[in-house]
Amino acid sequence: MYTQSLSLDQEKKLAADTAEEQSREAAFQARIDAGDYIEPKDWMPAHYRKTLVRQISQHAHSEIVGMLPEGNWITRAPSLKRKAILLAKVQDEGGHGLYLYAAAETLGTSRDQMLDALHTGKAKYSSIFNYPTLTWADVGVIGWLVDGAAIMNQVPLCRCSYGPYARAMIRVCREESFHQRQGYESLLVMMQSGTEAQKAMVQDAVNRWWWPSIMMFGPHDSDSLHSEQSMRWGIKRISNDELRQKFVDATVEQANVLGVTLPDPDMKWNEARGHYDFGRIDWDEFWRVVGGDGPCNRERLATRVKAWDDGEWVREAALAHTHKQQQQQTKEAA
Repeated sequence: MYTQSLSLDQEKKLAADTAEEQSREAAFQARIDAGDYIEPKDWMPAHYRKTLVRQISQHAHSEIVGMLPEGNWITRAPSLKRKAILLAKVQDEGGHGLYLYAAAETLGTSRDQMLDALHTGKAKYSSIFNYPTLTWADVGVIGWLVDGAAIMNQVPLCRCSYGPYARAMIRVCREESFHQRQGYESLLVMMQSGTEAQKAMVQDAVNRWWWPSIMMFGPHDSDSLHSEQSMRWGIKRISNDELRQKFVDATVEQANVLGVTLPDPDMKWNEARGHYDFGRIDWDEFWRVVGGDGPCNRERLATRVKAWDDGEWVREAALAHTHKQQQQQTKEAA
């Protein structure tokens, strides 16, 4: 009788806990639907927290790894002006990574944990940064296409339901918009007043970066594992395919002004849809690069790990200084 009674009590407690959890989730969803921001100390479903940590840390990793392809060209920029512009841009990207790591830390995951996940290959970053920058024109095309795709992806995140992420994205998007204009202006100069060799260099860079750029929006909505739930929670506001279409529509007009040809023979205006139709994306390539078999995956990760290892003495010195200051403050307070 005692065992049976205990079992019934456990069942009642489980039912009560389940009802309380469902009530909390309903109240949480009501806040999302009302457009409220969720803040770090607010209750949130465990999967909401996990999804945010995954997305924000992946975004932060992308900013940090994204410094590498362009940083490669700082010492080889064609003029002091272009060097200063590129230097400022790479510095901005480092700052974006710091904003985003700080936002992710409010969810209870330490920066060391996130970086360890990156360095051990457990965490991903944007597949676009696993392609090489072969010529100076690549720097301009990254500004135009890659940052342009990033802006299209990131502007809706300024209305993300998680407050710290949304607020970080406001500044990130302002700076990314500036980077996009810088890249486009650099290409425009080469296309309007450059040599035939420079114009050919721009077209070659466009040919190589176009398809990886439209892959940046992720898989089709029907194939995305997280998209539907993220939309319901207000983490995402616009679907992958909608964002990709907006990017294509905007970029075709910019390419016409620039005087380059987008490498897609199937690209054409569809009057009935009011949008440009475009060719089939090579998803096999996308998943191959995401899986670690892109042109520069190993090089990028090895560079990041080396930078982390080489900077260990700086972190140790900073922590020792902080500890000494805390001891001094404690002594003075006593």
